[in-house]
Amino acid sequence: MGQSLIESHRRLLSKWRYKMDLIGPGDMEHHFVDGVQAVEGLSLTGQWVDLGSGAGFPGIALAAQYPEVQVTLIESRQKRATFLRQVCLQGKAHNTTVLCTRTEHVEGPFDGVISRAYKPPLLFLEDALRLTTIGGRAIVMLGEHGSFTIPNNWVLQSEKVYLLSKEHGLRKRWVLERVS
Repeated sequence: MGQSLIESHRRLLSKWRYKMDLIGPGDMEHHFVDGVQAVEGLSLTGQWVDLGSGAGFPGIALAAQYPEVQVTLIESRQKRATFLRQVCLQGKAHNTTVLCTRTEHVEGPFDGVISRAYKPPLLFLEDALRLTTIGGRAIVMLGEHGSFTIPNNWVLQSEKVYLLSKEHGLRKRWVLERVS
């Protein structure tokens, strides 16, 4: 499923990106690199949620790389949710669910929470706290120099810095574990 899901995502995004205002102008490859790198090399299990899925980054990459993980894509805008459903249908992503709702209406618990550009990190972690139990994880995507004081409910498990492209620079990924 993994590669066919990514291929379906790429094909449909190329077709619909401008009509649906899914991503900005220019090359779209760095979005795919970002999605894949955000979840690569992790040991993920259970049920995960991507908050503010938008054009499907990084939730589609998560579903593609971890077919045993159940991934819920949350998108409040109907046209984007429709796009995500088509990607999942054509990519045969049987481990995904797309919900067209606001994140405030989502109920957990989930084993993990991820988002790319949904809210600032501390506000994202407030939602992650509500949606996980102790031992749950949150993947926080930051700019190259991004940093913040991690709340007491969370502990940093790992950090990864990766290149998006020469034009877009570096990205940092923090994996946090909920401890209280």
